[in-house]
Amino acid sequence: MGPRALAHLRYLEIMSTPVSPPELDLRRALRLFGRALRLRCPNCGGGSLFLSPLRQRPDCPTCGLQLDRGESDYFLGAYLFNLVAVELLFAVALVGTMLLTWPNTPWTLLKYGAAALMVLGAVVCHPFALTCWLAFDVMLRPVDPAELPQPLSEPVARVRR
Repeated sequence: MGPRALAHLRYLEIMSTPVSPPELDLRRALRLFGRALRLRCPNCGGGSLFLSPLRQRPDCPTCGLQLDRGESDYFLGAYLFNLVAVELLFAVALVGTMLLTWPNTPWTLLKYGAAALMVLGAVVCHPFALTCWLAFDVMLRPVDPAELPQPLSEPVARVRR
């Protein structure tokens, strides 16, 4: 077995041991969201979750967690996170520009610049919104070992001739 398969088996062994439900503590939340902001799996911290900037993998390449957690409308929470992030970006840009240029605020520039910023922000924030939503979900609904794929049986040894 390769090192990746051994790490996966060790992870599944750890996940299958019965433990009490994790507390909603700050250290765990910071760990989950820290992994998410690095675009890594919040559950295990391994592997890139994206095939391209706007295309997410179906599952984690390290632990095998389904990134939609088995629900067809799972992405709606990520849309909410993305919307809130872009609106906060707009509010900061609006207030910052007004404070820096008051009383001669460039309203036309602000109107078109803010629209462009919001469109660009929605695209840039999209992968972060997906992983942060997954972290939020994992924090409130911890991963059950049944959600993870079962380890493969021992590989058949190759016979050299």
